[in-house]
Amino acid sequence: MKSLISALVLMPLATAVADVTLAPPFADHAVLQRDKEVPVWGTADPAEKIKVTFKGKTLETTADAGGKWLVKLAPLAASGEPAELVVAGKNTLTIRDVVVGDVWFCSGQSNMAFPVSQGRDAAAETAAGNFPLVREFKVGSKVSDVPADVATGQWQVASPATVGEFTAVGYFFARDLSQEMKVPVGLMNASRGGTYIESWLSPLSLEKDAAGAGAKKRWQKTLEAFPKNREAFAATLAAWKSRSAEAAAKGEPFTEREPKRPAGPGDKDTAGGLFNGMVHPLVPYAVRGFLWYQGEANTPRAREYSGLFNSLIVRWRESFGQGDLPFYWVQLPNYENSGVDNTERAELRAAQASALALPATGQAVTIDIGEVKDNHPKNKQEVGRRLALIAKAKTYQKAVEYSGPQFVRAERDGNAMRLHFENPGGGLEAKVQPMKDFQIAGADKKFVPAEAEISGDTVVVKSAAVPEPAFVRYAWRNAPEASLFNKAGLPAAPFRTDP
Repeated sequence: MKSLISALVLMPLATAVADVTLAPPFADHAVLQRDKEVPVWGTADPAEKIKVTFKGKTLETTADAGGKWLVKLAPLAASGEPAELVVAGKNTLTIRDVVVGDVWFCSGQSNMAFPVSQGRDAAAETAAGNFPLVREFKVGSKVSDVPADVATGQWQVASPATVGEFTAVGYFFARDLSQEMKVPVGLMNASRGGTYIESWLSPLSLEKDAAGAGAKKRWQKTLEAFPKNREAFAATLAAWKSRSAEAAAKGEPFTEREPKRPAGPGDKDTAGGLFNGMVHPLVPYAVRGFLWYQGEANTPRAREYSGLFNSLIVRWRESFGQGDLPFYWVQLPNYENSGVDNTERAELRAAQASALALPATGQAVTIDIGEVKDNHPKNKQEVGRRLALIAKAKTYQKAVEYSGPQFVRAERDGNAMRLHFENPGGGLEAKVQPMKDFQIAGADKKFVPAEAEISGDTVVVKSAAVPEPAFVRYAWRNAPEASLFNKAGLPAAPFRTDP
């Protein structure tokens, strides 16, 4: 009996001992960032001694009072040779097939989440997807009201069996870079369809920046209205179900859509909710930079996007604590949205472009490769390639053309306006004749379609209807027909000269 009592007394102590753990990104097939310190972290018992060994070097630390520990590996050279990361405390963890290269953090909404399996030439791309040095860590979707410590996910090596579920934009970017740079490329894919930028803002944005504080206030009002909205929804849903049942009983078709549930607690629209649940747990994983494809959901409020986007970039960089990490994004493509000639997408694109004033930024212009009737264009190969061109030029200092013509200034030239550009990329080129989507106006700002001709590295724009021109717009609508490129085949970004 005495031994049984002793066993029962000791059992809680034995089960209370916590195994050493690693943060989820440190798992089999991981890619570690080259050429900078690499934080490695996890949990253990408070005051437990931890040893971390990688490539013959060992670091030691002690878990703090909360059971958290972290070490920083010295900068590592790129290597595709599989290695083991070993963490030892009261138990030992061995992480296998770890390589060293460049890690790019991919985020945004559905066009970043869009998988290879749904894109152009999906079957052929999947069958050819044998690139063992390209890997993806797909972060599990999670909304949290407070910064979470742990995310779910696992690393997958690109192969015909796995690549179909990779982010298509990220995969084609990584495939291009890996082959060019001869290094492993890892993708951390934290994306979710149908999400507002507000959901991806960090606590720093929501607390310290005017745009973020406005988003937080708006969400608080949504939460306050939720009980009333929930009641109204219940009544609306019940009426909808009744009409559906009545139609079924009569054998009549019923095409009315189910009512949309109101946003409320735990919703993906939670201000900061996706940053807290899907980004914060991965901080401070060492990365080369960020790739971003988002904005579609924000087009109804396009004019506020500039402040939100600039805030997101600045505060994400602060959160990761690795300086001005490169931040490259996809400018929204041509899509009808509320109508091909409406302009909310043009305004959103301009808001995206405003972030080019921040250091180490770049945008892939895509107004020529969208699908007017489909918000999810399938040609993600070219999107990935254009992002890779930006990275090659700006991050890796390669001598490549990475941008289409960039509007610099306009000047009056008689009865015409002469437009000046940077990055002519071997010269300006009209892909469509006559050139389309140029508009011109006088001081009254009444814009009319205009004739446009290339003259050296400038474009001359005029209309007989506007003898005294003052302002010009190019591709300033939801679904423009891109006509101005450089000889590198890259399109000019939309612009307007009127304030």
